[in-house]
Amino acid sequence: MRCLILAFLTGVCWMQTRSELPSLADILCLMAAAVLLAVLRRHAALLLAAALFGASWASASAHMALADALPHQKEGVDVAITGTVDSLPHAFEGGTRFNFRVERFFPHNAAVPNRIALSWYGRQEAPVASTLPEPGERWQLVVRLQRPHGNANPHGFDYEAWLLAQGIRATGYVRPAGARNVRLDTFVPRPSHVVERARSALRRHILQQLDGKPYAGVIVALVIGDQRGIEQSDWDVFNRTGISHLVSISGLHVTMVAGLGAWLMSALWRRSFFLEGAALPLLLPAQKAAAITGAVVAMLYVLLAGFGVPAQRTFYMLAVVALALCSGRIVTLSQVLCLALGVVVLLDPWAVLAPGFWLSFGAVAVILYANMGRVRSERGWRRSLAMAARTQYAVTVGLVPLTMFLFSQVSLVSPLANTVAIPVISLLVTPLALVGALLPAPLAGWVLGLAHGAVALLAEGLSWLSSGPLAIWNAPAPQGWIFALAVLGTAWMLAPRGWPHRWAGLAAWLPMLTQLPSAPDDGAFTVTAFDVGQGMALLVETHRHRLLYDAGPQYAPGQDAAGRILLPYLRGRGIGQLDALLVSHSDLDHAGGAQTLLKGSTVAQVYSSLPAGHPVVGSAATHTRCEAGQGWTWDGVRFEMLGPTPDSYLDAGLKANARSCVLRVSGKGGAILLAADIEAAQEAQLLQSAPERLRADVLLAPHHGSGTSSTAAFLGAVQPAVSIFQVGHRNRYRHPKKEIYARYGELGVHRIRTDRSGAVTLGFGDTLTITEYRAQRRRYWYAP
Repeated sequence: MRCLILAFLTGVCWMQTRSELPSLADILCLMAAAVLLAVLRRHAALLLAAALFGASWASASAHMALADALPHQKEGVDVAITGTVDSLPHAFEGGTRFNFRVERFFPHNAAVPNRIALSWYGRQEAPVASTLPEPGERWQLVVRLQRPHGNANPHGFDYEAWLLAQGIRATGYVRPAGARNVRLDTFVPRPSHVVERARSALRRHILQQLDGKPYAGVIVALVIGDQRGIEQSDWDVFNRTGISHLVSISGLHVTMVAGLGAWLMSALWRRSFFLEGAALPLLLPAQKAAAITGAVVAMLYVLLAGFGVPAQRTFYMLAVVALALCSGRIVTLSQVLCLALGVVVLLDPWAVLAPGFWLSFGAVAVILYANMGRVRSERGWRRSLAMAARTQYAVTVGLVPLTMFLFSQVSLVSPLANTVAIPVISLLVTPLALVGALLPAPLAGWVLGLAHGAVALLAEGLSWLSSGPLAIWNAPAPQGWIFALAVLGTAWMLAPRGWPHRWAGLAAWLPMLTQLPSAPDDGAFTVTAFDVGQGMALLVETHRHRLLYDAGPQYAPGQDAAGRILLPYLRGRGIGQLDALLVSHSDLDHAGGAQTLLKGSTVAQVYSSLPAGHPVVGSAATHTRCEAGQGWTWDGVRFEMLGPTPDSYLDAGLKANARSCVLRVSGKGGAILLAADIEAAQEAQLLQSAPERLRADVLLAPHHGSGTSSTAAFLGAVQPAVSIFQVGHRNRYRHPKKEIYARYGELGVHRIRTDRSGAVTLGFGDTLTITEYRAQRRRYWYAP
């Protein structure tokens, strides 16, 4: 049974790496082949049948999900819809976000998907200014929608896959439509609405009692699993210390709550024997009653938790144990784990795309393996302490390869941090938070205040622990064979006592931990233009040096391209230091991520045209103002600053765009011109001051291809063979402008748009090579 479930998982995983889905006829053929193989009843045939069934199941599920699509011609069109708020809304600075279950829409040919994600900005309209949407409410709204689309970058978050897994087939925002945006019903009774309304009430109660407290979001996460209120700076500390798994409703918390419910039921059930006419143990043994109660309590808690994968896994395991006890069957822990895994993947074939899926099941598998065949000679508290230490050691060591594979880093202070954090969070904070969330005021305020105080003290210690330079170990994401070798070494180290030379397994980690970032040869260089939306960010790499040109946009307060895209990419490549950051000018789509980047990475030198009082200038270790005439050579690659002129800094009325830092990079394989947001006037100045240095094989389209730049004379001087347009999908500026985009095409320039191609990597070596991320890593769910 366990092997069949693992084979089924293999088939599902294989399908989630495909660029195209098999046709419905092919799926039927796969299922027929699976049935025929199963009839043979041979071990190898059964394994292949399970794998084929997994692939066909994932394919059929994907076909059904993708069929509910928004037509291309309806993107950007106002549509009137009626439906219910189908999730816990999230308030942010400037509005609120929520999922919406569509019941009716107008016009009737709009074909709006059943479930969509909406943002409601501003909230100044009279009918809704006094309150936020609540789960279960029925609304009539006027919305503007688009098909699912996300930034596509190496080592980045796949937003489109996440939307597919959530059943969301369109995103959009509420239009300011006055009286046409109205609440029709305060509550529509459905099971999911009851759960979400309960979560909303608990969150509101907690936030009222902890008004203004910095770690109120952590308490909310521990009670209802909503982590969106935790600040990014706190997440950075939790990730660096390796305790982020505790700041949520983890399997440990679900088990604790379920165990408490089972213990109470067992005590009450046994004592009912002495009540006249209530001999319940004679009807149902107390052990079975306790197991059923534990599973029910776990289910209720998991529902409040938002049904995350770690919580699901624990609930299904407890449910399997309860069923086994009630049926009188004996099951092993490995069978329980595999059954839970099978149920999770059967209900959600896209769960395998989430890191939490592998970390959750991997942690339990490591614990089972590490304790397999061990003889426990200890007794009492010594045995409990020894088991806890052994379990912590096993999880810490066992998850290192997987953590490196998923995140390209591992916390070196994690064992110490978890030794303190596990008992504090699990045995003190979580029980207090749960009790406080259910108590009325003022008792709730006192209890929740104690929980918050414990979190604050813990966070202070974790912050100190994470601040050291050796808190984490970074290395490039391991290749498949390196990861497999590290897993084998880990299995060797965690083998039962008596296994020969267990310490030798550490040698298998060396290729994984000692990898160096890839780099071009001397004289060659690579440029990666990231898909950051409407903004700019490019990484230039020579043999021993790296320069980041612009840091991408700020998306919202506390959220920017550096945190979402650039830092994960640098970690995935094993790049811990940048030799230079060049911020072309002060617009937020270019400088929005600079502060986050300076905090999250070591930057030796900052170049910019920013004013002296700008926060980025103040945060830089060394700052140099961009001026035409500057230049340097790294590893045989020449960097030349072509603008702005020194006189431009004296003109207070000059726009930031006009003061953009223009950089030309040239090597043995060609040259690229990075022109930021210069416009026609600055292009004319460059034609006068440095016409001979404008020639480049690749041009970063000035100002994202706006109508105020890319003049014919300028393009004639540059003569690019390739142009890169860093633009956001369906951006409000409508960049690139049609006439400008056509102008490049008329000149025979190969045009690449990051909103369509994802991140683009250009290799300037013996020849110019171009790699487009969406084409290289094509998946069936990517928007066409």
